[in-house]
Amino acid sequence: MKIHAIQTGTVAVTRAWREGVGHGKRRLLNTIRDRQWTEPLPIYAFAIEHPDGVIVVDTGETARASQPGYFPSWHPGVRAFREWVEPEQEIGPQLQRLGIGPGDVRWLVMTHLHTDHAGGLHHFPNNEILVTRTELEFASGLGGRLRGYVANTHWPAWFRPTLLELEPEPFGPFPQSLRLTEAGDVTLVPVPGHPPGQIGVLVDEGDQTVFERIRAYAAAHPTVYLVAHDPETGARLAERRLVHPTAVEVAA
Repeated sequence: MKIHAIQTGTVAVTRAWREGVGHGKRRLLNTIRDRQWTEPLPIYAFAIEHPDGVIVVDTGETARASQPGYFPSWHPGVRAFREWVEPEQEIGPQLQRLGIGPGDVRWLVMTHLHTDHAGGLHHFPNNEILVTRTELEFASGLGGRLRGYVANTHWPAWFRPTLLELEPEPFGPFPQSLRLTEAGDVTLVPVPGHPPGQIGVLVDEGDQTVFERIRAYAAAHPTVYLVAHDPETGARLAERRLVHPTAVEVAA
């Protein structure tokens, strides 16, 4: 297998968001009111070249997100982040440059449906898209927009993903799991918290495992941990840099 980290632009968030200032509603208010910004952070998606077919994990963001009016001005959450994406940075052109065509993609796995993970859905009209039922229900409609899915009106009209129900089969510390590939070397596990229906992708490379967007767990196996907005993610993947479980942080 070969895993590609694909950067689809950058995002800056308020420092209060990153640092988690306050609790409950006060934390949300601090996130929105703060005018101090982080440095631009990468927006990563991933592509796994697998014998069963290419597995794309998330789509990153769309260049349209950089244009005025793309996000609803009435939503207070849009005051807490800024994004910069060029058309050539979208996942479709980047996959093409890697020699991966639309017909090569077996699955698109959506860890969750926030805009910086789902902005490139339009590049996959003929591919099977996987998302948990919990996540789709939580993210859809006006309720979803109020809960932070500020761009769900831009989902393609044809978007009808395959809804996942994880099996009651424990995988390490995870109470449920779903083996995606025939060989069992790519497994989906629940990682609720950021949103309740979020999943993580575990890739078993034999001598080590690679976790994509998983909050914790590296004690039992040598682990390379890939974080969606960490500037070191690309280098960590290329070098197969292992992390200690106590160093793992939350990935948005």
